[in-house]
Amino acid sequence: MDIFLAPIKFYSTLLLQDLVTELSKRFSFRIHVIDLKINLDDFYSIDRKQYFSTQIIAEAIKLTDEFNGKIIMLTDVDIFVPPLTFIFGEAQLNGKHSILSVCRLHEEFYSGNSNENLLFERTIKEALHELGHCYGLRHCIDWDCVMHSSNGIEEVDIKGNTFCRKCISKVEGYK
Repeated sequence: MDIFLAPIKFYSTLLLQDLVTELSKRFSFRIHVIDLKINLDDFYSIDRKQYFSTQIIAEAIKLTDEFNGKIIMLTDVDIFVPPLTFIFGEAQLNGKHSILSVCRLHEEFYSGNSNENLLFERTIKEALHELGHCYGLRHCIDWDCVMHSSNGIEEVDIKGNTFCRKCISKVEGYK
């Protein structure tokens, strides 16, 4: 069972390459980059000026029967699920599909300053978090665990960048 990264309106090839490299170090599975033909504009909310992630996942489900593994869609667009103002990502609990937006992981979203290292740290944390949900993990109370819930960027920065002992035992292929 491999891990598939599907960039959709995702513009940083360097961040994508770094993510493939880091996930390859952490998982015994192969990491692939795939092209899903999803038009995100179909899931855009004019009122919110954001994209409805649950609908994007529903569309991906229709297109990915042949992939045996976990799929993380990566995007630069801002995503939401009602009633939340925004989310960093969404995943099917014990499922195959997840989506991760780096829109609000960019430091310039908050301070106006670019920080590629911080963006990478935040992205790997949230990618592992969404994968954890796909492996059946719920939010963890341990702040050192990547499965700790993050309602804001400060919480992404504070939490750890790997799974705690309790959570790691449920994640397939994690080294």
